[in-house]
Amino acid sequence: MTRRPRATANSRRLVAVTLDEASIGRSGPDVEHERAVAIYDLLEANHFDPANDARGPFKLNLSITGNRLMFDIRRQNDEPVMAHLLSLSPLRRIVKDYYMVCDSYYEAIRTATPDRIEALDMARRALHDEGSELLTERLKDKVALDNETARRLFTLICVLHWKG
Repeated sequence: MTRRPRATANSRRLVAVTLDEASIGRSGPDVEHERAVAIYDLLEANHFDPANDARGPFKLNLSITGNRLMFDIRRQNDEPVMAHLLSLSPLRRIVKDYYMVCDSYYEAIRTATPDRIEALDMARRALHDEGSELLTERLKDKVALDNETARRLFTLICVLHWKG
């Protein structure tokens, strides 16, 4: 009987995230900045635990193939762990609604009442929560995420859709 190495909290995390330029492409400076911030926030604090594999930390390469996001997960030494295709279709409505509410929120900051701004902020946060919960559910058999990591990963997915 072989024993699975015991995981430590430090080993169940991402230490690098890269975006495949061939499939995702580069954008203008504003979008590139937002992508860099989203990746920085994700790496700053995360819990990322691929199913049946406690030996991390991990690197994540994201690419897009068709309407799916490819998760190429590797150990820090580049040894492959798994590849997973995640359909973006279930997230499309939430991302669209999230951007619509964000646009309204940023417009409201300039002219609206505090009550209106607060209502839009609550709607924005609720959609962000809904997106991160759906992401957690869709990945649950492949990668365990804590709530904050799911929120940060959802932010990154949103930024990948942003055109600036």
